[in-house]
Amino acid sequence: MFKKIGLVLIGIAFCLNTTAFAAANYKIGVVTPTLSASEDEFRGGDKMVNKYPAMIKHITLPEHFSSEQETAITQIVSLADDKDMKAIVICAGYSGILPAIQKVKAKRPDIIVITAPIWDDPDMMAKYVDLAFDTDWLKRGESIPTKAQKMGAKTFIHYSFPTHMAKELLSKRRDKMKETCEKLGMKFVDVSTPDPQAGSGRAAMLQFLQEDIPRQIAKYGKDTAIFGTNCPMQDVIIAKALELKFIMPEQCCPTPTQGYPAAMGLEIKAEDAGNFDKINAMITEKAKAAECTGRLSTWPVPVGVFFPEFSVEVARQMIENKLDKTDIEKLKSMAKLTAGVNVEFNKMKPEINNYYLIIMDSIIY
Repeated sequence: MFKKIGLVLIGIAFCLNTTAFAAANYKIGVVTPTLSASEDEFRGGDKMVNKYPAMIKHITLPEHFSSEQETAITQIVSLADDKDMKAIVICAGYSGILPAIQKVKAKRPDIIVITAPIWDDPDMMAKYVDLAFDTDWLKRGESIPTKAQKMGAKTFIHYSFPTHMAKELLSKRRDKMKETCEKLGMKFVDVSTPDPQAGSGRAAMLQFLQEDIPRQIAKYGKDTAIFGTNCPMQDVIIAKALELKFIMPEQCCPTPTQGYPAAMGLEIKAEDAGNFDKINAMITEKAKAAECTGRLSTWPVPVGVFFPEFSVEVARQMIENKLDKTDIEKLKSMAKLTAGVNVEFNKMKPEINNYYLIIMDSIIY
């Protein structure tokens, strides 16, 4: 009798496994830059290969995308030749990819296309892309000073330089930061550094920060938040925060791997490169040792890693007819499972229902 029950259970298990296999008997293409061109996106794509090895086909775009655009388009369109390909996720941060999507849709209108992000015209993208995701760069002009105040900041210092401020988005974000500080009763200080794209280059900018940050903290006190618009600035800003105990609410690109490893001398082993729980724990310990607990913050995972993983899970749900792409609440719940924190979604434009911008909740070390 027990043998019969065992055989029945095995049969049920086999049926369940067969059903599960059948339900997932499709492929998803994941398109990212190479490891050397953009480590986060590549690692995000690679993580999905390891999670779903039979399902994911991960391709990388040419190193020099702008000069090899036709090659990149051919690579993406070739994914549609596989009859089992049901979705393509493109996490590249380039403009000029829309023609590839148009060709995919002409060839295989059934294929779901998710971009996270590409930077082609939003109105055109909305016509061809099933879902588009990007960081809400402008909204950060509100969220960063708001977080800084909650961390105890009374003054907010914005470091940038002329060629950055000539970019409309960065200029608008600076203005939003100033406006938010005024609403919150915080003093906003705008400081221009030597331009790394002119004159003496990056070295002059970094030397200026080394000398100016102590002056600003001496003037305004430790309850000062400092934000810099340029990636190389972050090593200096975080190192000075450890020394002078001011507030560093977020880097220009919010991720545990920007500025923190260099400033804190973190030794991250190759096998731990994508283990953000471990990296965040290391940063927390270093912050505590420097008596900076509660003074340093960022997003707990890079968006470059988050977007490929999140987008693949969204694609799976859409393929299996378990997700309406306009269901923001379900997108939020899925994003929280991926990131481990709440993720806010806002429409790129009120009239577009398939292009969302995100802000991720932070980790405060």
